[in-house]
Amino acid sequence: MSEITTDRTTAEATQTDKRDGDATQNPGKRKLLLTLLGVAVVISAAGYGAYWYTSARFYQSTDDAYVSGNLVQLTPQVSGTVIAVNADDTQVVKQGDPVVMLDNADAKVALSNAEATLGQTVRQVSGLYVNNDFYAATVAQREADLSRANDDLKRRQAVADTGAVSGEDIAHARETVNAAQAALDAARQQAEANHALTDRTTIAQHPNVQAAASKVRDAYLNYARNTLPAPVTGYVARRSVQVGQRVGPGTPLMAIVPLNGVWVDANFKEVQLKHMRIGQPVELTADAYGSKVKYHGRVVGFSAGTGAAFAVLPAQNATGNWIKVVQRLPARIQLDQGELNAHPLRIGLSMDVEVDTHDETGTQLAAAVNTSYRTDVFAQYGAQADAEIASIIAQNMPVNRTVAATTAAGGKTKRSAG
Repeated sequence: MSEITTDRTTAEATQTDKRDGDATQNPGKRKLLLTLLGVAVVISAAGYGAYWYTSARFYQSTDDAYVSGNLVQLTPQVSGTVIAVNADDTQVVKQGDPVVMLDNADAKVALSNAEATLGQTVRQVSGLYVNNDFYAATVAQREADLSRANDDLKRRQAVADTGAVSGEDIAHARETVNAAQAALDAARQQAEANHALTDRTTIAQHPNVQAAASKVRDAYLNYARNTLPAPVTGYVARRSVQVGQRVGPGTPLMAIVPLNGVWVDANFKEVQLKHMRIGQPVELTADAYGSKVKYHGRVVGFSAGTGAAFAVLPAQNATGNWIKVVQRLPARIQLDQGELNAHPLRIGLSMDVEVDTHDETGTQLAAAVNTSYRTDVFAQYGAQADAEIASIIAQNMPVNRTVAATTAAGGKTKRSAG
């Protein structure tokens, strides 16, 4: 019994000595671990500080960025019923391709009437110019009549003293002169009146012809505009037009999106804008392709106001419960076209943007020439209308004709068309 007690006492004493030894060593280990941890934190902080100072502070990034582009609306310029739709959503159309067709029956009738009126007007105005020659000949004839009447009066007056001619004959001769003078005056007035309608103009430029031509041009444009061409090359989106639908001017039929001219609108916090400038290089990635596909571009401009400033319901900051919210300013980023061709982007896709702000020599306000968007698919209508008008005028112009008396025996005349 005493041996068992002695062994237990010995074991307890041994465990007590071991705990005392561990207690003596633990403070040293803990201190060493804390020291190592502190050194690691300091090194990490110093490393990050060095990284931030040498590199990170020159980059501003955001994931609040989206692809933007031009949504070109296709709208009719005239009223009509849709008889054909030649493209659907997701399909590509080329600039100038006929995309939507309207019923042009009424416009065709109106054009035919206007063309007929123009031809008739050209012929009527041509008659005015022909009358100039007629009135000139009439004046010449009346002048000859007056000259003969004067000669006859003078002959009678010369022999009046001899009694060969009675006073009554002289009176009749004088009346003949007066009548010839009146006829000449009337002929000259008619000639002047006709010249007033034709002077300082040509048949094609005559006001009556121009008025009729204007009606042809208007009718032709209404006729041609029943065919709606694609203003730009792009992809069809949001098609709403249906065959048989009655549409009017300005009705949205579909949108055409030219994907070769998209850009990125990146919304940066106002505290990030201090060192950002136009022209700085940008690196981007799209969620659609992942981080392995990188795009490169440059900052081309900043919006004139924050998103909140242009909101439908702008913030009311003059209230008593105002809370400051960091604002974001959209920056437009132009992308490399070659990279876009290799990996096309669609409007609305999310982007991650990182701007390199090392170079701060640029400005924050754009000073370059403004971008200009143009299409010439509608200009052809005016040229075609002018060509149609010129053709109608040429077809109805008078043919130059001369009447010449032949010297052949018999006194016959011949009429030649020139």
